[in-house]
Amino acid sequence: MKEHKFSAKKRILSFKYAFNGIAYIYKTQHNAWIHTVFMFVALTLNIILKINSTEWVAILIVMSMVLVSEIFNTAIELIIDFISPEYNKIAGIVKDVAAGAVLLTVFFAVAVGGIIYLPKIISLLNF
Repeated sequence: MKEHKFSAKKRILSFKYAFNGIAYIYKTQHNAWIHTVFMFVALTLNIILKINSTEWVAILIVMSMVLVSEIFNTAIELIIDFISPEYNKIAGIVKDVAAGAVLLTVFFAVAVGGIIYLPKIISLLNF
């Protein structure tokens, strides 16, 4: 195997490519925008409800999991579309499974949000 020497220029370029990937997601994936809106809602609730540091960590983890799962879903869809441009039953199932992973991640994020936010909201409403 060929050994590669460290290159600061290549490391900087790797960040550029990563940011290009994130930009692509926001240019092409409407669900990424929806997830991001809900992320800002969650961050606003974190501040309004004065959640503790452990709760912040939990919310940040589930938020990142949702967005990362959306990014992986998009990558999988792009690979499938490249490999199988015509309709293929297995390709469709693979895309459905990847989308299902995003949906499950969202369900669990909502559950974590509910566990953290609901008691605080209820106590605020009870004065």
